Amino acid sequence: MSETQHEVAIVGAGLSGLAMAVELRRAGLPAPVIFEAADEVGGTWRDNTYPGCACDVPSHLYSFSFAPNRRWSRFFGQQPEIFQYIKQTADEHGLRPLIRFNTPIQEARFNDQTKHWEIETRSGERHTARSLILAMGPLSQPGIPDFPGRDRFQGPAFHSQSWDHHTDLAGKRVAVIGTGASAIQIVPAIAPTVGHLDIYQRTPPWIMPRNDRPLAAWERWLFDNLPLAQWLYRSLLYWRREIAAHLFVARPDWARRYAHYAREHITAQIADPALRTAVTPRYTMGCKRVLLSDDYYPALTRDNVSLVTASVAELTEDGVIDTDGVERKADVVIYATGFKATEFLSRFSVYGPGGVELNQAWQSGAEAYYGVTTAGFPNLFFVLGPNSGLGHSSMILMIEAQTRFIRQCLARLQATDGGTIAVKDAAQRAFNRTLQQRMKQTV
Repeated sequence: MSETQHEVAIVGAGLSGLAMAVELRRAGLPAPVIFEAADEVGGTWRDNTYPGCACDVPSHLYSFSFAPNRRWSRFFGQQPEIFQYIKQTADEHGLRPLIRFNTPIQEARFNDQTKHWEIETRSGERHTARSLILAMGPLSQPGIPDFPGRDRFQGPAFHSQSWDHHTDLAGKRVAVIGTGASAIQIVPAIAPTVGHLDIYQRTPPWIMPRNDRPLAAWERWLFDNLPLAQWLYRSLLYWRREIAAHLFVARPDWARRYAHYAREHITAQIADPALRTAVTPRYTMGCKRVLLSDDYYPALTRDNVSLVTASVAELTEDGVIDTDGVERKADVVIYATGFKATEFLSRFSVYGPGGVELNQAWQSGAEAYYGVTTAGFPNLFFVLGPNSGLGHSSMILMIEAQTRFIRQCLARLQATDGGTIAVKDAAQRAFNRTLQQRMKQTV
């Protein structure tokens, strides 16, 4: 079978992949090919369609600097509006002709002789590319614990990312397993409809007020007609979060102050002392992702909602048994159990020089220089690779910073004749030593 040759190949047509393509185009570098396993752009905002799905970063900060959306309808964007924005960005920047939809990758292998990456799709197509950029996103592989009896359950059961819209929850007894970012959006959205809702909480999250609201007509007019106003507002949002994050890390007393506000949020929304105790975390704020919600705690106080603080032990044909031995019947099970955020390449294998597989190279933990490139794998780059996650601000800021870094590497590579580019092992080790040392000072 013949091979199709490319200068740059990108895997993933979500926010990361599209931003990378725009960065290359604006720099005048060769147009990439983009491999996308699905039939549409959008990544996580295409796949997550559960009730209540929304972003926890303000809309005007959760958007590309090169493609500002001046017509957001709310302070925090909801899934349909964000998904539409991503599709609109792909259209306005003419990216669709670069994308091969419905083309999942089987493996990628570096050829030691040609210094190119050989890429095989699951349908058997073969491609070569001088540079390979992995932009699949860290929140794309659902993580479902292997509960005993999981396959025994007879009713509908699905992960929050794969929401079954054909299942009518009205009047049903529903079990939601998990109390993370997705769960606290799902629970208030479905609680008024279901017959009874059991929420299985392993560890209570810290939750701060969300304070979401529709943007007023004058605000929308201002951002739409005065671009400087939106830029100033975006800058304000950015610096407020940067300063808060710095204080949170550098000043333990500020972390305690935030925790105090979170406890006041519980007190204001829950009257029952036992329920207050059950949802109050007993760990330092910041050890897990801090969540935002105005309606999760009120949903827990409904007569048809029960919070279960014992862990799930097993599933039966028609219910869930917790670690206290109590069985609760369920017609539907919803896994709000998060993602395999640290398994960067679980979908296909990447073989570097000498046939070294990347997952094997990372057996002791994934490492990458600034989250972008890893030693021993030339001409391979990541967008939102290891240690790229933010807990306080917009991941799009990180995406754009990393795509600029990669563009500079590719421009350097373009100037060579058959050369390669990779971080030196010593430089990567030094970077990660510094990173680990700095993290010792944090929660």
